[in-house]
Amino acid sequence: MPASLAEAVHADARRLDADIVIAVGGGSAIGMAKAIALAGGPPSIAVPTTYSGSEMTPIWGLTRDGEKVTGRDDRVRPVAVLYDPTLTLDLPPRVAAPSAINAMAHCVEALYAHDANPVVALFAADGISALANSLPTIVRDTADLAARTMALYGAWVAGLSLGACTMGLHHKLCHVLGGTFALPHAETHAVMLPYTASYNARAAPDAMRAIAAALGQGDDAPSALHETTRAVLTAAGAPTSLRELGLARDALPRVVEQATARPYPNPRALEAEALLGMLERAWMGES
Repeated sequence: MPASLAEAVHADARRLDADIVIAVGGGSAIGMAKAIALAGGPPSIAVPTTYSGSEMTPIWGLTRDGEKVTGRDDRVRPVAVLYDPTLTLDLPPRVAAPSAINAMAHCVEALYAHDANPVVALFAADGISALANSLPTIVRDTADLAARTMALYGAWVAGLSLGACTMGLHHKLCHVLGGTFALPHAETHAVMLPYTASYNARAAPDAMRAIAAALGQGDDAPSALHETTRAVLTAAGAPTSLRELGLARDALPRVVEQATARPYPNPRALEAEALLGMLERAWMGES
């Protein structure tokens, strides 16, 4: 959420003496409502129409001067959330697929977070399973209400999981790519997920086993994530590489520099050379 825009909308809410903000839409609409609450404005009711899961978290994000800053504050969590799967039926596959994989990334990071617990692990694995099982149908048959309902359930569980844990490397990289380089939020998460999982795989074996089991594809979680996300994104006509998202290749060293300057907790230490290699593969879209 651009800080200048959030400040302008907060001024409108204050001028109108608003009692409540109703956020109908995806993560951007909910993020705006959170920014208003963070600035001392009224609380919000969220009506999600995508799969971001943001409505269930106390996490806020603002972009100012080319840098995304995030934090946690219980004031920004919506006081009520209304889930209606029929509102997602006209969400096109090109938007729905990256949005759902974004939610899946929340679950993956919750599984290897340093402050995770067994209950969160159950939620996160269930979320991955629900999203992975519903996504192929969503991109093939946009009118399938059962699949849309399952995906929205997965997004809810993903938001609960992320809200209970600390974010890691995946979210840090996506925050840099979105905040500094203006890459689209959900699409960036969708492209990066298998690569960040691969980077952390050896340092988080229990999490990888849970991810692979939830996906139902063998025991190699990074490969399963590559196969699952690539198939869904391709079917939806969505980007599968950082290059397709418009990132210049010569920007990759700067991404590494920013990610390592103020890192989020992560199971594997951030090694600049290894990170650059991983980002090179993500830029090319290599498996």
